[in-house]
Amino acid sequence: MSASKKRQAEDNPSQPKPKKNKKRKVNAPDDDTLDTELGLNTLFTKMDNQLLADHLAQKLSRFGSDLSAVEISDLTVSANAIQDTTSWQEVRTLDKFPDFLESVSENPEGLKKSPKKKGSPHTLIVAGAGLRAADIVRSMRKFQNKDNTISKLFAKHMKVDEQVSFLQGHRTGIAVGTPARLMDLIDNGALSLENLKRLVVDASHIDQKKRGVMDMKDTMMPLAKFLARKEFKDRYGDEKKPLALLFY
Repeated sequence: MSASKKRQAEDNPSQPKPKKNKKRKVNAPDDDTLDTELGLNTLFTKMDNQLLADHLAQKLSRFGSDLSAVEISDLTVSANAIQDTTSWQEVRTLDKFPDFLESVSENPEGLKKSPKKKGSPHTLIVAGAGLRAADIVRSMRKFQNKDNTISKLFAKHMKVDEQVSFLQGHRTGIAVGTPARLMDLIDNGALSLENLKRLVVDASHIDQKKRGVMDMKDTMMPLAKFLARKEFKDRYGDEKKPLALLFY
């Protein structure tokens, strides 16, 4: 290389090529909305009932690609079925869950009571996994007393027969479970929906891989099937015996 060319190269060093950004997965959560320290997807604090219905529809479209249009339609929940909770602006952590329930209840003291009929809760909380459901059960202990047991209705270390016996022998106001196990207990008659007033989805929680209950096919599809059960759909928005559908 000649001296002049060498000087020119030194004066104008070649710029390193910019690194290509890794392509973000389609429908992946925006990292700006994820608080990994608290384990939360903060987006649910900001979504009203219409945005939640749209969000559910997007997840159904993504994970239900093997379903027909009619099947997707059957699993769809309308915005009118969902209760808007954007007015509750607290951070949706586990320890705030009881406060959230009190805020959406017409009679907060009623959360400490249970219907006289055994195995017939007024509140169902749906979680994506057994370990998370167990954490929620512990967070609800302030509502528990001798006449109001918080039911553990998930598969982790618990057999269906044991839960059937438990429901048949105990009054319970609040039950916490996973979609598949809750459906089993409803189908076999152990879990009564007669006194049910509210369905609460544990939506904001994310795991260490930044995934919530609606971010994985294995949890989203059972959840969608559960929320779209006829017993529930018939009561969403019903004037005589309404069933509130809420996302925490």
